[in-house]
Amino acid sequence: MSAKKKKQANSPLRIVIILILLGLLAYKYQLFDGKLLENIPAIENNEEKPEIRIPTQHGGALEIPTMQSGTGGQILKRKGYTLSYNADYKTPQWVAWELTKKETKGKEGRTDKFLPDPDVRGAKAYTGDYTKSGYDRGHMAPAADMKWSKQAMEESFYMSNICPQNPNLNRGDWNDLEEKSRQWAKKYGAVYIACGPIYDTKRPKRIGNNKVAVPHAFYKVILINDKKNPQAIGFIFPNSAGHKPLKKYIVTVDSVEKRTNIDFFAALPDEIENKIEAKWIQELP
Repeated sequence: MSAKKKKQANSPLRIVIILILLGLLAYKYQLFDGKLLENIPAIENNEEKPEIRIPTQHGGALEIPTMQSGTGGQILKRKGYTLSYNADYKTPQWVAWELTKKETKGKEGRTDKFLPDPDVRGAKAYTGDYTKSGYDRGHMAPAADMKWSKQAMEESFYMSNICPQNPNLNRGDWNDLEEKSRQWAKKYGAVYIACGPIYDTKRPKRIGNNKVAVPHAFYKVILINDKKNPQAIGFIFPNSAGHKPLKKYIVTVDSVEKRTNIDFFAALPDEIENKIEAKWIQELP
């Protein structure tokens, strides 16, 4: 091939190379000039499952409590929550779950199909135990926190996650705290929650053929995933009618532990746990 023809053959290749080089120079200029970055949509923090910002010890899950005595129940792990079940009272001792920002955006609808828990060993509650009892089938882990998964939604209606609850409380102040918890999950990326019934006597009122025990009160403790200022807030609600601002129910997590004999947020390093559980939060975040 003559030198002239060879030169002509290489011309298109040279043009392509030049264009690529010019493109790279333009990209570099835009990048460092800040113009290119302005056109990249921002990714919200915690859009996916957020990293655990609060350090833990022993690799434990932040929301899982431990019983401080030998009265622990059957541990049942579900898609959206974990619980300890009391076969005598036919109610949970505690129910615990993590709620993330992403999980608050689920679209699964309520099933409203209350079912006996298939995994409970021994005595269990049935939905008929609550019929005409004067008490609601009160969710501990709420169905509205499980909209991110069909399985999680269905399992939230297992009777092991349910307690006899005053209708006014269930549909009022208790529901208000559930809504507030979802707001905190959206704001801070994640919250860690544990709740359950409180029995002040060993012979509580019973309902239904299976003698489901009626709680005297309910507790809820919430750990807010705030890197700069982690907060642990306790609440105690009498199992009775009433309508009060949520801050009227606030107590320290330490006081909930003393009343329930349960150690909450045990996976936290002791210096953090001791500090935030002793603090009384005067105003909601």
